Amino acid sequence: MKSGDIEALVSLSRPTIAPDGSRAIVSVLHPSIDADGTVGQLWTVPLDGAPARRLTRGRSDTSPQFSPDGRSVAFVRGEKGSAPQLVVVDAAGGEPIALTDAKLGVESFSWSPDSSRIVYSAPVPEQGRYGTVEGIASGSEPGRHITNLVYKYNGTGYIGDQRTQVFVVDVPALDTEPGYVAAPLPDGTTPEVALVPVSTQLTTGDYSWFAPRFLGGRVAALSARHEGRDRDLLNQLWTVAEGEEPQPLTDLGTIDIGTFDSTVDGTVYLIAHELGESGTDFVGRNAAVYRLDGRTPVLLTDPGTSDFGGALLAFAGERVLVAGIGRGREHLYEVLGSGGLRALTSGDVEVTGAAASGDRIVVTYQSPTSFGDVAVVDDGVLTTLTDFSAELRTRGVVAPAELTVTGRDGYDLHGWVARPEGGGKHPTLLMIHGGPYTQYGVHVFDETQVYVGAGYAVVYCNPRGSSGYGQAHGSAIREDMGGLDMNDVLDFLEGALAKWDDLDADRLGILGGSYGGYLTAWTIAHDHRFKAAIVERGYLDPSSFIGSSDIGVTFPQQYNGTDRELQRRQSPQEVAHLVTTPTFVIHSELDLRCPIAQAETYYATLKMQGVDAELLIFPGENHELSRAGRPRHRVQRFDAILDWFGRHL
Repeated sequence: MKSGDIEALVSLSRPTIAPDGSRAIVSVLHPSIDADGTVGQLWTVPLDGAPARRLTRGRSDTSPQFSPDGRSVAFVRGEKGSAPQLVVVDAAGGEPIALTDAKLGVESFSWSPDSSRIVYSAPVPEQGRYGTVEGIASGSEPGRHITNLVYKYNGTGYIGDQRTQVFVVDVPALDTEPGYVAAPLPDGTTPEVALVPVSTQLTTGDYSWFAPRFLGGRVAALSARHEGRDRDLLNQLWTVAEGEEPQPLTDLGTIDIGTFDSTVDGTVYLIAHELGESGTDFVGRNAAVYRLDGRTPVLLTDPGTSDFGGALLAFAGERVLVAGIGRGREHLYEVLGSGGLRALTSGDVEVTGAAASGDRIVVTYQSPTSFGDVAVVDDGVLTTLTDFSAELRTRGVVAPAELTVTGRDGYDLHGWVARPEGGGKHPTLLMIHGGPYTQYGVHVFDETQVYVGAGYAVVYCNPRGSSGYGQAHGSAIREDMGGLDMNDVLDFLEGALAKWDDLDADRLGILGGSYGGYLTAWTIAHDHRFKAAIVERGYLDPSSFIGSSDIGVTFPQQYNGTDRELQRRQSPQEVAHLVTTPTFVIHSELDLRCPIAQAETYYATLKMQGVDAELLIFPGENHELSRAGRPRHRVQRFDAILDWFGRHL
């Protein structure tokens, strides 16, 4: 796979299934280098095995949902230069009807049970900002007077002047005549014509709302409205109605609710993280399934042994379906009435979405040879209905070998090694994931494939601190980052070098992003075997992270401790003077998760002490560059990485 082959990375949305169980619809997206953006449309997938076909022809059509009566499909359409809007189309096809003209676009939505209305969330810009007044550019807006701790978010920017609110809109008949832009009159005026239906705003105030949906006839949504919300990660489930104060469906407890939904009988289920009495104890915490009993969430699954952090919640009749993460896989499970679990899928797959009609269950999934496909689940067997990764496989996909290594303290370390075809010794890259509480998985991964395609062997694992191996594994590095985790990645590398003699121990590189950037920078200060390193969007100085990062209020304190000296002892910036490895620092200008000053200070420190160091900054990008940045920037990033390792390895 070459850097430009990212265009073949076809990803799928969560599926929606027709009420009669005849077909599913998914959004099929891919990066386009020519368009320099992510593009794609909706596809309809017959469940009888007939070929899938394209249903819409927008630039970026996403998030499809069948109406409960099956007659319509609502989705979000994004056009170049315009905010994404909610539209609805006849399920048989046709021209979509726009339902919104939200200034900053629509975020999420849900149908009413009778298919007559849709509830949605959208940021509401403060008057005078974000283009609400023509001629006032961002640099001419008034100053922002900030009194709270959490006031920005990566990929969004400032949030206090664009709170996300909840709206409801009536869905018009799909055969009505469209509205037309009015022509000006001789007196210079132009008649006002409603081009979209009028939406009713249900929420107001200095709170944002998320994941609105109908629970029976009520609208419910998630929000943190409690005093102290600036200093914890807690939220509640509320019902909202026009002109009324929101009413809590859950008490303020010690959980962060990620998603919720209800069965046909009205029973409400949640997927949430327990955060302890402080409301901030998130390190190594697995997501669990809860059922509401009155206003009390009742725990159904054991977070110590299972993790439902993908926040997938679906229903097959009265059956509750969730996706569980473990050892690089993500499988679909049914939650039994006793709180037990029954696996519905198995093998080397990562289930990314699910929908059901009656007992008919359809999923989207990834695998070692697919970036996204649709399958039917029947008695634990996946029957694949699409092959959206056929083109990707022609670009040269290499299947990594799974490996378990016993570390220096007897701990089992799990990961993968991808090796190029052909003989001879291969220069070898140790690749470290971000998070840290996430994991490398089994699906085809562009990072691995591009490096293998360029002739490198790639070694990567899920060290302690990662998700997917239980809460004790994930929390083992609390207040000791750079300890067990560094030993784990180095021990795994040693195990790979010992197993395969075509890995060249004399030509080693190391790279990682975010927390992976942290561990890369930390490792090269303590181990000098590497010929070159890449530190990307790194978490490099816990102390300066506080206040500058969008998660700086909680992340350093929970992972590195509250004592400043303890934080300093875990800081790559504090040991940067020990680095001799040639180091390429990559960062994005608009990164608010790991602000660019983290990279600039680290780079300057290396440069001033004579280390062979270079810095690459991408304008207009945030923390998600490698996953969701402009395709041309993503290609440039890959090419720059290969150039750096090519010069040094």
